[in-house]
Parts: sequence; structure tokens; C-alpha cells
Amino acid sequence: MAPRVGVDEAGRGPVLGSMFAAAVRVPDTAVLPDGLDDSKELAPERREALAAELRDHPEVAVGVAEVAPARIDDPETDMNSLAVEAHATALDGIWDGDGDGGPDGDGADGGADARPEVVVDACDTSEARFARRVTDAVSRSVQVTAEHGADGNHDVVAAASVVAKVERDAHVAELAAEHGDVGSGYPSDPNTRAYLESYVDEHGEVPPFARSSWETCRQLLADSGQRGLGEF
Repeated sequence: MAPRVGVDEAGRGPVLGSMFAAAVRVPDTAVLPDGLDDSKELAPERREALAAELRDHPEVAVGVAEVAPARIDDPETDMNSLAVEAHATALDGIWDGDGDGGPDGDGADGGADARPEVVVDACDTSEARFARRVTDAVSRSVQVTAEHGADGNHDVVAAASVVAKVERDAHVAELAAEHGDVGSGYPSDPNTRAYLESYVDEHGEVPPFARSSWETCRQLLADSGQRGLGEF
């Protein structure tokens, strides 16, 4: 039987903005919309349409977790641990208010005590370790399998990938509406780089929605300091 719960994240690598994780739960994968794929392979308009269809479907439960830059910059944590935390939070969200069984009675494939089968996109070099850590972090008893590239192998994980990417895109659009063209937020994006350089030159610090612990930010601040010294 195909897994009925999938989890994926978006925004793990950008220098600007939050990371998002999404979990999608279905009573049967047959209720998932056609055309699901790894979100990176879909046009933005198609992703938005699929995410809306998923959220509007009465038999589909969606949970989302956001990890803000301040949390990412916390020296007491790391990205793998934050990914575990986000996956677990998103998973907990799909059962909020359901009680133990949910509207589809998760025990349908093995009794009321059956553990739901969950597939997550692995954010660790060790799939088994990531699965174990997510299992331990979720408040509900679940059976977690972690796979690299799970969004390309399981429709329910692809659905989670789409929701997470749409959440991340909306977040970046909000930043752009308030602060101007920030690009995609990735260090390799020339628009993001130009925005950061301009902001640092003007303010002497990175914007509050930047991941200041990222090497890109540290280097920009160091370069700005060197330019400042050259003025004396």
C-alpha cells in the first residue's frame, strides 16, 4: 500500500528568509490531484494550483511548520536538527483536533492502534538516522521512513513538496513587497546578492530576515568593513 502521509521541506539553503516544512495526509493516495511531481519540476502557477487543490480537498490534511532566520542562526542548533524539528511540527499539525484516529480512522489498515506510515524526504546523509530522529520528535506514534529524493518517488511526498514550496514562495513575495527585489533568497541569485550588498553598504549590517550565520552574510560584512577602512 502506498504511504498516506508525506513530508518535505523548502528553503533549506537560502540566505534570506525562513525554511518551511509541510506534511500531507490522505485516506488514500487516489484522492491526490493529478500532475504531482517534485515541486522544483513544476511551474509556479502549477504549484499554486495544486497546493490550493490540496488545501481545499475535504479528505486531505495539511500541516506546515516555519523555521525563522533567528532560529536558524541559533548556535545551539544545526540545519539537520532544525529539519527534524520542522518535519515533526508539520506532522503534528495534520492530526491537530483529530483525536487518535482522525476523520479517516488511521487504524483502517491495521486497527485503531496501527501506526500511520509516513515517508519523509531525508535531510541527512543517513536516511535511517533522519527517520529515527523524526520518529522520536513527533508527539504521535508513527512509522517513519526517510528517503533521499522521496518527492520524486511518492505522490504524497510530492504533494508535501508542493505545499512547502508554495509557502516559501509566498514568504519571499511578502519580503519583496516590503523590502524591494530580494530575488529568490539564494546566495547564487544575482538579485539576492545585489540586494544584500546594497543593504550592508547602507546599514552596516545584514537585514533582519537574513541568516546572519551564513557564510554569504559573514563575507559581505567582512568586505564592507574592509571597504570602510579604505576610506580613512
